[in-house]
Amino acid sequence: MKVNVQSVNFHADQKLVNFIQRKLDKLENHFDNVIYADVYLKVEKASDKENKLTEILLSLPGDEVICKKRGRKFEVGVDECISSLGRQLQKRKPKFNAQVA
Repeated sequence: MKVNVQSVNFHADQKLVNFIQRKLDKLENHFDNVIYADVYLKVEKASDKENKLTEILLSLPGDEVICKKRGRKFEVGVDECISSLGRQLQKRKPKFNAQVA
């Protein structure tokens, strides 16, 4: 799967990008027809400590799945998004398999 990582208001280091790639590759175990993933990482200028926004959009054949999480660290936001996207893909898998058959 192709992964596009965009970071807003900061520069994402290679360790963070590799972490995101590894986590998204695990999603292919649930659903192997993911075309690409767009990951948006944004640091908001807010006074609270939970100012890091993680947004992941998965493109599927004929559909898109999205998840947004806010937290103190991007790694935690990515983990929460991946688990949420995994549940969403499990729900959509029977519908997709019925369309293909």
